[in-house]
Amino acid sequence: MNKGLEQRLAITLGITLAILLAELVGGLLSNSLALLSDAGHVFTDAFALGLSLVAARISRRPQDTRATYGYHRVGLVAAAVNGLSLVAIAGFIFYESYERFLAPPEINLSLMMPVAVAGLAANIFMAWILGHGHEDLNIKSAWLHVLGDTLSSVGVIVSGAVIYFTGWRLADPVASLMIGVIIIIGGTRVLRESLHILLDMVPHHLDVKKIAEQIGRMPGVRSVHDVHLRSISHRRLSFSAHVCVEDMMLSEAGHLRDELERFLHEIGIGHVLIQLESRECDVAELFCRSCAVHVDAEHHHHDHNEGHGGH
Repeated sequence: MNKGLEQRLAITLGITLAILLAELVGGLLSNSLALLSDAGHVFTDAFALGLSLVAARISRRPQDTRATYGYHRVGLVAAAVNGLSLVAIAGFIFYESYERFLAPPEINLSLMMPVAVAGLAANIFMAWILGHGHEDLNIKSAWLHVLGDTLSSVGVIVSGAVIYFTGWRLADPVASLMIGVIIIIGGTRVLRESLHILLDMVPHHLDVKKIAEQIGRMPGVRSVHDVHLRSISHRRLSFSAHVCVEDMMLSEAGHLRDELERFLHEIGIGHVLIQLESRECDVAELFCRSCAVHVDAEHHHHDHNEGHGGH
């Protein structure tokens, strides 16, 4: 991530903290749960933006002896924490909404509405500052926080208008429920995407079996096994495999490996590790579960014999 985007994150965080203070004071004085719910969402925004800012700065650090893949996954951890915080806040909002359905309180609209309108304007401005279409999941989670808060501000204003024109005070907890749904949808989505990467799952848009089949059809390739495909971070993919090839000169094998790497780069995989072999694996499975067990057993047997070699 570039420093310009980090500066925009910092500006957005400052504005978010100002909105949080205003909505907390306004919600408590006006007795509006919708406004307090929105303040809860703003709090998660501030937390998310602060976490994203710190994670973004750490993620820019180059790879070293402690982190040979770099520090990109710090941003994924931040995104996962952001998702969990959203789910927790949504649960609190649902509980408070239930309480207010049972006993709707009086609401000071003259104080609630100006604060909500000011919050909406600020959220629109922040969404514009951050922009959209980010591939970095950390920044995307921060932008989704801001976008969700913008929609929440709209809900607060609509509920205030309904109460003003109809006197239906249940509009406040109804709006809170809608805000809670928006929050929990965004939170679970970010949490699911970040955990998918952190658990080394195969990227959704790629089919590892099809990739192996395409490699297997290349001239000179006999079989492919021990295949691994994962995301180091969002849009940073890693692929490794053992490729059994026909008996050939070392220079020819080098050209084949270049072709394999070119093919993988074309489908968006940047980190490639190919091990060329001339002998078929005893159990040539795509993911080599049996091979791994067989090899481990052989190593254990070898170590056991060495340990008893002097007896």
